[in-house]
Amino acid sequence: MRSLYHTVDLQVDNSTTVYDGELGPSDWTAERFTNVIQLRQAALSKARKIWADYLLMIDADNIIVNRKTLNILMEQEKTVIAPMMNCTSASLYSNFWGDITAEGYYRRSDNYISVIRRAERGVFEVPMVHSTLLINLNHKDSRKLSYDPTPPNYEGPHDDIIRFAFSAKYSNVKMYVVNTDFFGYLAKPLREEETLESEKALFTHLKLEATVESNGTSLASSKFIKVPPRKKDKLGFDKVYVINLRRRPERRKRMVEALDYLGIEAEFIDAVDGKQLNETYLDNLGVKMLPNYADPHTKRAMTYGEIGCFLSHYNVWMDVVKNDYGKIIIFEDDCRFEPLFRSRFDHNIQDAYANVPDWDLIYLGRKILQLNDEKWVDNADHLVRPQYSYWTLAYALTLTGARKLLGQKPLGKLVPVDEYLPIMYDKHPTVKWSSEFEPRDLVTLSTAPLLIHPTHYTGQENYISDTEMSKTIDDSLKARPRLSNDEL
Repeated sequence: MRSLYHTVDLQVDNSTTVYDGELGPSDWTAERFTNVIQLRQAALSKARKIWADYLLMIDADNIIVNRKTLNILMEQEKTVIAPMMNCTSASLYSNFWGDITAEGYYRRSDNYISVIRRAERGVFEVPMVHSTLLINLNHKDSRKLSYDPTPPNYEGPHDDIIRFAFSAKYSNVKMYVVNTDFFGYLAKPLREEETLESEKALFTHLKLEATVESNGTSLASSKFIKVPPRKKDKLGFDKVYVINLRRRPERRKRMVEALDYLGIEAEFIDAVDGKQLNETYLDNLGVKMLPNYADPHTKRAMTYGEIGCFLSHYNVWMDVVKNDYGKIIIFEDDCRFEPLFRSRFDHNIQDAYANVPDWDLIYLGRKILQLNDEKWVDNADHLVRPQYSYWTLAYALTLTGARKLLGQKPLGKLVPVDEYLPIMYDKHPTVKWSSEFEPRDLVTLSTAPLLIHPTHYTGQENYISDTEMSKTIDDSLKARPRLSNDEL
């Protein structure tokens, strides 16, 4: 890439494989801190020597997904500024400190959570930024900034980011973080006993998170670096399905990329599109709504999107029985995977077979509606017996479970699929609906904590629901309420 730049300075050191006295590859010894301090100072000195206008530092385990990041940072005209980076959607770890002790250690500020959650948006003065940051070398006050040597009378820890923060304070240079936009992800520091495999798995998770925020745009990669194909398997199951609407190619592309990162072999199944359904087609399938059904919240009839969703899962259940698959997994195309998904999934499945060998269905992702009533599975670390739940985001299913779901002939008394499942494991609160299905003996478990979440929630930017945001069914598809003996 040298022809595209004024200067490329690449230094590769293959001579060092371990630091003396380290407890593992994630342990930060004094020698390791010294090495990083020297490297950062060398970058700062080199930038000054070549009269660079800016120095942008990006740690190797940071992923920027916002292509406007550099422009946004430069527009602020600050000497030192960082784009706020996120660890995961739930984590409070970031690349800035809201406050700092006199000794140079972390202290949480009153507004830290509101800033990191973006409840407050803007440019905030902070005592510390690190990992990804921009230094404006055109500003005179940047000239005293240093990683090495330390400021006079410095007695803080031997740590690169703290030394730089004290250098800025001594030089009267204010540091800032901007959170007006989503910029990208950074890796959370590992405990000293954690392995390179742990780091690899957690970095894979960051790439998975980045696929969500990039909205269907693949992460940039160099055509000069050849990455061997990743080995894939079916997580020990007979088949892995992904249900995807054809008119949502960006979701398919993201799931292909995510499953590739995770090494999961899956078959994509075209979802039944509610927008393509009509009365004649549904009548030929024998589709009729359950008498007296109305959405529990809006009191409306089923939407064509909900019917399409049910038929999509129904078709997979049919395929399972047809091919005599012993156990399968179903993902919908808006899955957001939790860190260490594979290892946690394996552990949960082993627990399920050890403690509930006759299980039929295991939720991997769902909307929990009655958390307080859920009981832990005896002798299992992370399995519960779910109460009333929504969503069919991701679940494991056995052949026996598929047969039970099909055995009720549900197309003739249709409800949304995320109402049907709790009916079938007998945890639905609406008795008049449940009573139409017998037996309700689907042996159901759920991972706890959940391993899958939706990519977006209601109200968030880029949230789309193809089930709820569609028209409701025609009156001709509504089954007539059954008459009582007195009415007859």
